[in-house]
Amino acid sequence: MGFMNKQVFRVGFSLLMAFWVALGTLTQPAMALTTEQKLVSEVWRIVNRTYLDETFNHQNWAAVRQKVLEKPLTDSNASYAAIGKMLKSLDDPFTRFLDPEQYRSLQVNTSGELTGVGLQIALNPETGKLEVVAPIAGSPADKAGIRPRDRILKIEGVSTENLTLDEAATKMRGPSGSLVTLLIERDGEAETEIRLTRDRIALNPVVSDLRVSAEGTPIGYLRLTQFNANASTELAHAISSLEKKGADAYILDLRNNPGGLLQSGIEIARQWLDSGTIVYTVNRQGIQGSFEAFGPPLTTDPLVILVNQGTASASEILAGALQDNGRAQLVGETTFGKGLIQSLFELSDGSGLAVTIAKYETPQHRDINKLGIKPDKVISQDPINRDQIGTEADLQYQAAVELLKKNSVVAGKV
Repeated sequence: MGFMNKQVFRVGFSLLMAFWVALGTLTQPAMALTTEQKLVSEVWRIVNRTYLDETFNHQNWAAVRQKVLEKPLTDSNASYAAIGKMLKSLDDPFTRFLDPEQYRSLQVNTSGELTGVGLQIALNPETGKLEVVAPIAGSPADKAGIRPRDRILKIEGVSTENLTLDEAATKMRGPSGSLVTLLIERDGEAETEIRLTRDRIALNPVVSDLRVSAEGTPIGYLRLTQFNANASTELAHAISSLEKKGADAYILDLRNNPGGLLQSGIEIARQWLDSGTIVYTVNRQGIQGSFEAFGPPLTTDPLVILVNQGTASASEILAGALQDNGRAQLVGETTFGKGLIQSLFELSDGSGLAVTIAKYETPQHRDINKLGIKPDKVISQDPINRDQIGTEADLQYQAAVELLKKNSVVAGKV
């Protein structure tokens, strides 16, 4: 009996040990992640926590991560490629990875200077083609006549079809004085090869001037080319100067302004509004935040805003805020239609990640993404060069002056 008990014990103990070993094999902690795998996981977690679309483009986001980590990542370039592939599955051109050099370049673009051709670009979400949002005023691209909505097919003979937004931007940047060739496609015209000389692009976003209409009304003309870190302060200085010079009305030119910093657009809207909502933001939980104006404005004089197809992002937030609050009328063409908000994250190795975290709605709850904002007065015109802006050749500007004249008559100023 004792022998039998010992045998049963031994067998039972052996089975228990075998089960314990098997269980231990199944439940032991995962192998330590490599540096490359940690970076992939870092990106995955940020997107998992903040991305606007909670379905992650109708896919199992955890399974996407697992699939990426199954393959060996031998160096940083391999991890960058894996991250790019992971983000591409979201089918969102605005959610993108930036290597350390691209990340630094983006920071410069919103705060200082850059050396290149002077183009703001985007990937068309419907066609996937690389599109010009707008040339920067006075840049080599602007002087060469490149227009909003032009498609860039090749850079230095390399097709842009499989390039990310930042890869394309990097190819167009380079030392001042160096040459770059772009193959451009434009509606109704044959493909054109344009050779540009790179230059240092000054990112001074504000141009201002006091002009007098034919009827003698002093008009403050303000052209805002982008929403960088200095835009709000520079525009406030320009408005203050024009007020001292006697401006009785204003034209704010946002044509070909591709946007920039959301906060800059909000601060500039506050310069014109006494009160009211500027913009609503909606994240994937449907939580709606808002930014408000709290006055006083820098001026209450009549205002007309000029917009066109190159007016995008923060420009549309500003234009929509002032239109919906009845502070300004819009003249020109329907805007670009980018109603998504990205947040920028710095990663552990000095690279960066731009993630679409929310969408915005105008004060009257208009979702303008892919639709744009329609002006109060639609005026189309053939492209004009920089020297013709604000002249008789500028039909949209002339229409704005006429609108200000009517507003002044109604207000009893004339």
